Amino acid sequence: MKQFESVIKVMEEKGGFSTLGQLYQTVDVKSWKTKTPFASIRRIVQNEKFFFKIKPGLWALNSYKDKISQLIPLDNSRTQEEKEVFNHSYYQGLIVEIGNYKGYNTFIPNQDKNKKFLNSTLGNCATLEAIYNFTYDDIIDRAKTIDVIWFDNRKYPQSFFEVEHSTDFQNSFVKMLDLKSFYANFNIVADEKRYREYEKKISYSTFEELKSRIKFISYEKLSEYHSKSFEYFALNKELQI
Repeated sequence: MKQFESVIKVMEEKGGFSTLGQLYQTVDVKSWKTKTPFASIRRIVQNEKFFFKIKPGLWALNSYKDKISQLIPLDNSRTQEEKEVFNHSYYQGLIVEIGNYKGYNTFIPNQDKNKKFLNSTLGNCATLEAIYNFTYDDIIDRAKTIDVIWFDNRKYPQSFFEVEHSTDFQNSFVKMLDLKSFYANFNIVADEKRYREYEKKISYSTFEELKSRIKFISYEKLSEYHSKSFEYFALNKELQI
């Protein structure tokens, strides 16, 4: 079987689409005569004869486009709200999977558990059914609304993530201010095009305490981090280290 045929086969098994990370993990590259199989996969999916890009890090088969469009908003026939829901849950899912592979326990809000993430739901991807009681009830109630939380093995928050696709950054900043006493990372995930807006809002004096602690992560960087995480763990599995 040729290399591109192996990639097509895996995508077909996954319903016609897949993240790069899933391809790294699933495509059988043992027979490929290359020292850089993951680079080969990245090259293969960019062949427009067979594949098209849905989102950063998410690729699909041209032959499945009509079928996929029933599950994922690809064109102008879908409402803006449908597109925003998909985008938000997609990037939430990437964050959850990265956290899982890094060995953290992952939490998402209850209201997001039934939202679709590729061929599953966010609830099936996150490792925690309920948030840990790591502090006072009023702070826990606030933390429950954060889009994704990574918890360490001591059941304390390691990282907080808010996905800002179209909503105002300020609401996320206020949430994080309420959690500023914890030794954790604060992250905003958004389109690179919104970075100037982010910079303007985080510069408000209200958020002075937060400015030096919060990190902006673009969708492209997040998807790259996701695929690199899968690549790293696939190599570890192969080398058994």
